Amino acid sequence: MSTTPLTDRPVPGTVSEAAVRVRRERRPLEPGLVIGGALIVLVALTALVSLVWTPYDPTMAVASDRLQPPSGAHWMGTDRYGRDVLSQVMAGAQITMLVGTIAVAIGLVIGAPLGILAGMRPKRAGVLVMGGSDVLMAFPGLLLAIVFGAVFGGGTVTAMIALGIGSAPAFARVARAGTLQVMSMDYVFAAKAANRPEIAIAVRHVLPNIGGMLIVQCSVNFAIAVLAEAGLSFLGLGTMPPTPSWGRMLLDSQQFLGVNDYLIIFPGLAIAVAVLGFNLFGDGLRDRLDPTLRSR
Repeated sequence: MSTTPLTDRPVPGTVSEAAVRVRRERRPLEPGLVIGGALIVLVALTALVSLVWTPYDPTMAVASDRLQPPSGAHWMGTDRYGRDVLSQVMAGAQITMLVGTIAVAIGLVIGAPLGILAGMRPKRAGVLVMGGSDVLMAFPGLLLAIVFGAVFGGGTVTAMIALGIGSAPAFARVARAGTLQVMSMDYVFAAKAANRPEIAIAVRHVLPNIGGMLIVQCSVNFAIAVLAEAGLSFLGLGTMPPTPSWGRMLLDSQQFLGVNDYLIIFPGLAIAVAVLGFNLFGDGLRDRLDPTLRSR
């Protein structure tokens, strides 16, 4: 006969029993989510640390140290001006995180409300918003940034604004698709029957239900922004010297390909780590938050 006190047993219908049931239903984290999150944390920590410390001044040229291979003094070697490559890679993480964050924020702030509006009013605003989205999507974000750079001059701010505007259609499409699903639910019909204002329905019912989709899209667009910023800097339309940028490092080192390969390998690896991290994190979030995938 069991000697467990009655007070220690979970009573049916109580919080303790529900907590036990939820704990049993929890799934382990997806490997992509864990690995992607770790890579993102690595890039973010590198950017934060570089704000207060780098092994050397990333912008200081030392002619006597030019083109030194990786060693104990310079772990990633030095470039043609004698600047420490590790310090430049660390400082370049700041630009990567800044451009990605601002570009994604601009795209989210512009695209998500338009997508929600198009989903809540599919016959009127929906046609207009999606038509404009299709036109803007005909110009890739990188191409739009190149046009902005040619008109307004290259720079980090120009790149962030152009990439943000270029990513807005993707957010609008995702938000519209999610909104259309939410608007077909019974609780939305009940809210409409109760004469709830559209803004209240959007804030109370639509946003909480499409938030996961928007977060996944943020992760995907962050990876795209990292690649686009590197491409713009490589073309000379992104971050201007002497500010360190991974794309600019690739541009400056291309003439040493086959001679001093480390000058290309290390910034290239940094770009690959950042892009891979955000892509894996986005895929892991999608698998975690998508109810159709979660039920498999």
